Amino acid sequence: MSNASSHGWLYTQLFSKWKRFEVIYVSILILLQVGVYLIAPDSWIGMMSGVFGTLALVYGMKGRKITFIFGFIQCVAMTYVAWQSHTWGTFVMDIFYVISQPIGWFMWGHDDATKRFSPKVRRWVFAGVVAAYFIGWYFISMFHGQLPYFDSFNLVVSFIAQLLYILKYQENWSLWIWVNTANIIYWIILAVRFQMGVHIGTFGGDLSQIALQAALLFNSVYATKVWASGEADNEGGTEK
Repeated sequence: MSNASSHGWLYTQLFSKWKRFEVIYVSILILLQVGVYLIAPDSWIGMMSGVFGTLALVYGMKGRKITFIFGFIQCVAMTYVAWQSHTWGTFVMDIFYVISQPIGWFMWGHDDATKRFSPKVRRWVFAGVVAAYFIGWYFISMFHGQLPYFDSFNLVVSFIAQLLYILKYQENWSLWIWVNTANIIYWIILAVRFQMGVHIGTFGGDLSQIALQAALLFNSVYATKVWASGEADNEGGTEK
């Protein structure tokens, strides 16, 4: 799809400069969220979180500010799912996500190009992430949250990744790959526990988060390539 200058901001953000491959994979990821809901239709909020979360990260991959509108809706829905499931690290992190959406909207409006750390700074950042992860694990276990060793990814690593995302550092996607991978395992364990009789949250909510994290993992891998190539600069090529 090509950009048409005669259209307004919203149309340009939503529909301009899409590759055929991107249209196909976004459609598949959204259908995946709806399909999971049809399998276990006990959490429409979880399904909504999955659909809007997919849209938010896909438009983020393309460097579009509209990502933060979809992200706000997704984060509110996911906060409720985390509260139902007693996943306190995720719950706290989702509150931060909600607050970060308008901040990200403002920051992206003043910074058109993506950035990258020097190798030395990158090593220090990743070392700090590892240290912060273990500290988060310790504190979450004190509140008796489910699976604190996984939940720390949501509270600590996600926090750092979201900050880098708002500031448009390319390294944010490397952290999201680790977060999404850990979260797939995390929500699978919660879904299995639910089936075994540990009824915290809803089975449909767990399944929707598994589908969402799988979608986000794929998107994070693809976004690493897109941001490194410069395609996400200038609102994903919609502004010059």
